[in-house]
Amino acid sequence: VCTDLVWRAFKHAGYDLKAMVDADIAARPWAYPNIQTPDPNIDFRRVPNLSVFFRTYAQTLTTDIYDIPQWQPGDIVIFGNDAHIGIISEYRNKDGLAFVIHNGGANPDREEDALTHDTVTGHYRFDASLIDPSILHAWEE
Repeated sequence: VCTDLVWRAFKHAGYDLKAMVDADIAARPWAYPNIQTPDPNIDFRRVPNLSVFFRTYAQTLTTDIYDIPQWQPGDIVIFGNDAHIGIISEYRNKDGLAFVIHNGGANPDREEDALTHDTVTGHYRFDASLIDPSILHAWEE
């Protein structure tokens, strides 16, 4: 699923996204209206939950895809009504629009010119300094 790509990217960056989402759900259950009973096996794999997490613990940036300089590699992008999530690539199309690394459909983990495929409803830049130490979790093997 698309959220797995984001989870793996955080793992490679040294952060345990699952543990951070689980800790935030435990600390602020009211912030996650779609969760009736927490399920650590799946909660971090749902875009609406990641949307809540990133709105809280990341820099919120423009959703204007034509504000070219604001889209940087590693940024998180959410499409539609929390329907899909991806990561901004270092590559750009001929007009300067950033490519998106995302997982979905027949070709998982693809990198493509996809910012215009659906409405961008979230654009975030992760900043570990914004996270309470009780929520921030490093990746541990």
